[in-house]
Amino acid sequence: MKPYEEKYKEIFRYLSLGVSRNEISKLLKTSRNTIRKVENAAKSLRLSWNDVSTMTSEEFADKLFPKPEDDSDNLQPKPDCEMMYLELQKPGVTKMLLWQEYYNEVRAAGKIPLQYSQFCNYFNQYIERNKATMHFDHKIAERIEVDWAGTTVPIVNELTGEVTKGYLFVATLPYSQYTYVELMSDMKQENWINAHVHMFEFFGGTTPLLIPDNLKTGVIKHPKNGEVILNKAYQEMGDYYDVAIVPTLVRSPKGKPSVEGTVGKVTSSIIARLRKEEFNSVIEANMKIKKCLEEFNAKPFQKRNGSRKEIFENEEKMFLRPLPKEPFEFAVWKQATVQYNYHISIDKMYYSVPYEYIKHKVDVRITRSVIEVYYKKKRICSHRRLYGNPGQYSTNMDHMPLNHKKAGEWNGDRFRKWADKIGPSTYKVIDQLLNHYKAEQQAYNGCRSILKLADSYSSKQLEEACHMALQHLAVPRYKNIKLIIAHNQDIRKTEEEQVIDDSYAIIRGSSYYGGSNNE
Repeated sequence: MKPYEEKYKEIFRYLSLGVSRNEISKLLKTSRNTIRKVENAAKSLRLSWNDVSTMTSEEFADKLFPKPEDDSDNLQPKPDCEMMYLELQKPGVTKMLLWQEYYNEVRAAGKIPLQYSQFCNYFNQYIERNKATMHFDHKIAERIEVDWAGTTVPIVNELTGEVTKGYLFVATLPYSQYTYVELMSDMKQENWINAHVHMFEFFGGTTPLLIPDNLKTGVIKHPKNGEVILNKAYQEMGDYYDVAIVPTLVRSPKGKPSVEGTVGKVTSSIIARLRKEEFNSVIEANMKIKKCLEEFNAKPFQKRNGSRKEIFENEEKMFLRPLPKEPFEFAVWKQATVQYNYHISIDKMYYSVPYEYIKHKVDVRITRSVIEVYYKKKRICSHRRLYGNPGQYSTNMDHMPLNHKKAGEWNGDRFRKWADKIGPSTYKVIDQLLNHYKAEQQAYNGCRSILKLADSYSSKQLEEACHMALQHLAVPRYKNIKLIIAHNQDIRKTEEEQVIDDSYAIIRGSSYYGGSNNE
C-alpha cells in the first residue's frame, strides 16, 4: 500500500467532521487534489463515516479505488502511461484525444476499454507514483520565459581602467529547461530587443507565447483591469515573429517560474565561475559565457533523465515554429516634415519622398540599414541608410515632380530670379549651387536659406558676402555665406566704436581756469 493511500481514511474522517480542505491539507500535509479525489469517490459510493470506521486504511482505499482483478483473460487493457506522458507534452494533445485513440484500439482488439474517468484516474496514479507533475505542467514548445539576471558582470576598460557593468539576459524553454544567456552593455530597449533576436536564432525557432517581466523597455502599461500596452518596438518584434507577448502580473515572479529558477542556477553556474576573471569588453565576456552555457545545458539533470540539451534536441526542437527568413531589426521611430525639395532630414542625411507629400508630416522607421517612411500608417517609400559625411542625399528619381509647378512653384528659375534682385554675386552663388547637384531640387533648401539671409541682415550685406565667398570657394554654401556676413558685421561694429565724434565737444580755454595772464 502506498503512503498516500494510508491517508485516505483519515482524510475522510476529517471531511465527515466538517473540516475544510485547506485545514486538512495543512494537518495531513497532503494536496487538496487528493482530498477532493477522496471526497468525490466517497460521494459516488454514498459512504458515511459509520460505514468506514470499522475498515482498515487498506480496505478503505480499495473500496474507493478498486484495483482490477488479476485475471489476464478478463483484465481490461491498461493504457501505456509512459507513452501518454510523452504525448501529452506535444502541442494540442489532450487526455480525451488519447482516451479516444486507446478506446478505438481496445475495441478493435475485441476487448473492453476503460471508461474515460478510469482512464484518467489510472494515469493520475502513474503521475503520482513517478513524481512527474513538475515536468508534466509544461507543454512542449509552448512558451519562452525571459528576464534579466540581478547579478552583473564587471567590464574593465583596458586603457582607462574604468569599470562598467554588463547585464545578463536569460531565456528558458520551460519544458526542456534549455537556456540562452547573453551579456549586454545595458538594459535599454535596443539591447533588450537584440537579445530576443539572438535568442530566437539560438533556439532555431519560436513559440506561441513569450513571457517577460513588466520592465519599461517592454511594457508601457499593465493595469490590474484592462488591456496591456506594450512598447511599440517590442510589440513590433512580437508581431514580426508571430509571438504573443504576455507579461506576468505586476510583482509576480511566479508567472515565469522556469526562468526565475534558471537565473539562480545561471548565477552560480556561470557568473560565479567567472568572478575572478577580468573582461575588457562585452564581446570578450560573451565568448567565455558561451562556453559555460554549453556546459550548463549539457549537464545531466539530478532528478530527471537526460540534460537540457538532450531533451531539447530529442523532444522539443522539432515542435518550434520556423523563423522568418531574415532576423528582426531594431527600429527607432521619428517624425519628420517633407521639405520643399521633397526630402526629409534624418541625422543630417537627406532621403527623398514622393513630391505629393511636400510640407506633410511623416513617420520614419529607422534601423541600422534601412530608412522607411510612413504616412498615416502606410509605407510610402524606403531607402538604404546613409553613413559617413553629413549632407549626403538618397534620391529616387520617381519621387521628383513631373514639372516644377507641382512642387508648389519652388524651382530653380524662381530662386535665380530672387537672387538676381539682390545682386550678380548672389545670382552666381545660387546658380552654381543649383547646378552642383544631380537633381537641382537637392539644392532648394540651401538656396532658400541663403536668400533668407537678406531678411535677417540686408541685401547689400548678402551681396558683399557672396562676392567674397566666390573669391575663395568654387561652390559656396549657406554656412560659408552666413559666417562671412557675421564676420563683416563684427568688423563694422568695431570700426564704428573706434570713430570719435567731437562735433559737440565743449573746449574751454586756459582763461577759464585762471592764471597770471588772466584778463
